Formats: sequence, C-alpha cells, structure tokens
Amino acid sequence: MRLLRHSDFERVYKKGRRHFAAHMTVFYLLREPGEGLRVGFTVGKVLGGAVDRNRMKRRLRESVRLHWPGVRVPIDVVINPKKSVLKLEFAELENEIGQAFEVIRKSLAKRTT
Repeated sequence: MRLLRHSDFERVYKKGRRHFAAHMTVFYLLREPGEGLRVGFTVGKVLGGAVDRNRMKRRLRESVRLHWPGVRVPIDVVINPKKSVLKLEFAELENEIGQAFEVIRKSLAKRTT
C-alpha cells in the first residue's frame, strides 16, 4: 500500500501524469497489473525541520486513509505537499486529497475506455 523504493518514485515522476492543487502536487502512474493503489509522500528538508515534516506526513497519511478509493486499479501516487499544509485546516486537507483522487479516477477512466 506504500511506495518505498526510490526507483518507484522516479518512475512515477518521469512517466506519470500530475495534478496541481493549491497545497500540493500529486503525481500518478498506472502500472502493470498487480496489487491496488500505492501511495508515497515526498517531504523534503526545505519544508521545515523533522517535527514539521513528520507532522505533514502524518496528516497526509490520515487524509489518504479516510479518502482511500475502493477501486482496485494498480496505480502509484506520489504526493508532494507545500509548506502551507502545516497550517491548513484538516477538513480542507481532506477535501483537497478527495479532489485529487477524483481527478485521478476520471483521468484513468478516460485512458482505459
């Protein structure tokens, strides 16, 4: 369920599509048949100290968990947050993650039909 290897992240960045949102950029790539959705987060040192970066990742993981799409499509998603995610209300963060998954779903529906 998680993207962990550097090569997987690089593949999504180079071959995938992207969706720009107000507080994050979401990269996604349909992959070969296998298990379902895998999500990874890229939170660099430029976004703050370890405490801030870990807080961002916890908030993002929870909002992804709450909006986890039920579709069993094999897709890799990488989320790059902006610093504004720290000060963002959690409900707004949830809304933005939900919208990103909806954009991905619509994009994949177009490509597979």
